[in-house]
Amino acid sequence: MTTPAIGSGRPLAIHRALRGTARILIAGLLACASLQAFAANPATARDPLDRSSQLMAPVNDATLGNPLSLPERTLIFARDMRSIFNASQVPGEVQAAAEAPKEGRIKGMLKRGLALLGTPYRWGGSTPESGFDCSGLVGYVFRNTLGIELPRISRDMANVGELIRDRDALVEGDLVFFSRKGSRVDHVGIYLGNGQFLHAPRTGKDVEVASLATGYWSQKFLQARRVATQ
Repeated sequence: MTTPAIGSGRPLAIHRALRGTARILIAGLLACASLQAFAANPATARDPLDRSSQLMAPVNDATLGNPLSLPERTLIFARDMRSIFNASQVPGEVQAAAEAPKEGRIKGMLKRGLALLGTPYRWGGSTPESGFDCSGLVGYVFRNTLGIELPRISRDMANVGELIRDRDALVEGDLVFFSRKGSRVDHVGIYLGNGQFLHAPRTGKDVEVASLATGYWSQKFLQARRVATQ
């Protein structure tokens, strides 16, 4: 029987597609064989996802008795698919991914501050290692996340930035000031939003989140200052 000649047009395209698929399947089988050989050879056992060493492992009869587990194959397949997807991106798509919106400065600052929850209070303290007093905590967070150097004590901080008297106008990252005795500023914290703020309260306590809307601190609130913006 004579094999029909492959013409041009659609039959030729189908033939090429089938030939390409066959090549991919053969390459996949060879890769699996190499990976299985790696799993059977303890002398070369390192990271199961280190494909550079896996592909160098010899193939022998022991391979058949010690195939890769399903989870390992799944992880390798997932990583290969991710690599193929990334390689297939056109330049415009790569640029769009690189230009994805970054987290705002204030959000980053608040996260850094919340990471200090539980740090013990210490009068005069200004580092996580030594502990914090109220102004030491605020100064540390602003300096190390925003590069803003604030005055050392809360009373002087209350003169920096834009004055905010109405607590309903507060936004995340504002400095909130309190007076525990009379009308003189003697305490400061960082507003987190939703009526809450971060502060180092007093000796015997740790850095914590407190309510500005109700309770003790709501009655001691004096003013706020906006030092940094998004």
